[in-house]
Amino acid sequence: MSIRQYRPRGNMRLGLSSARSRILWGSFALAIILQILYPLVHGGLLRGLTLAIVYASTLSICIHALYAYGVRYLITYVALTGAYAFLVELIGLRTGWPFGNYHYDSSLGLALGGVPLVVPFAWMMMAHPILIAARRIAHGWIFLYGGFGLMAWDLFLDPQMVEAKRWVWESTKPALPLEPMIPLSNTAGWLFAGMGLLALLHWALPKERKKVGAKNTVADLFLIWTLFSGVVGNLFFFNRPGTALLGGIVFGLTIAPYFFSLRFGRPDYI
Repeated sequence: MSIRQYRPRGNMRLGLSSARSRILWGSFALAIILQILYPLVHGGLLRGLTLAIVYASTLSICIHALYAYGVRYLITYVALTGAYAFLVELIGLRTGWPFGNYHYDSSLGLALGGVPLVVPFAWMMMAHPILIAARRIAHGWIFLYGGFGLMAWDLFLDPQMVEAKRWVWESTKPALPLEPMIPLSNTAGWLFAGMGLLALLHWALPKERKKVGAKNTVADLFLIWTLFSGVVGNLFFFNRPGTALLGGIVFGLTIAPYFFSLRFGRPDYI
């Protein structure tokens, strides 16, 4: 007798058309290529590349959101994440809460109220993959897992951007362990702000994937690439072993249960 996993036909989903698949994977490849180029360029070109990476990565994630979850999901996701991120950053600049006292450099381009318009797009490129992971494994604690995931990602992001002088802290005391340039308040701020965003997104966004649409492979690979590039880049290109160690451990432990569940848990129908 053999035991086989029962997969009802009603739950099976069909993949993308070849044209849509090329668009999705092409946008993902572009985002990764731009990130690979980051440690190889300098000066004004680096500034432009920084913006291009954020916009290209967000575009890829939004294309996945559209192809996997539909138009309603995409529009709601972009509107809520963009508005929430902008509001939190605006409050942060005005009050120092929740991240601490900081200001952005003009190299990040057009700004509104002191908040560069590229910044909410950075939130968009990570919140969608984190939400997918949280919905699979966190159940009633999606907001907590999601907030922790965004906080863990920022352990890679902030040191890189501070060193590039994209934003500056007025005080870094008390500092994050292994990261003397980053105040501990920033990490706590990302945790609490991230919990709020993920709670909002989980409440507002559809949970089911489209019957005919993309699998979550691109979003999953984006998480894996974030871990890999964060560790390798900081070890071998940016000379920041502390960032590689801290970010690698925290982000790696955050996403590990999700990938363990994909490998050994229930079939990935949703």
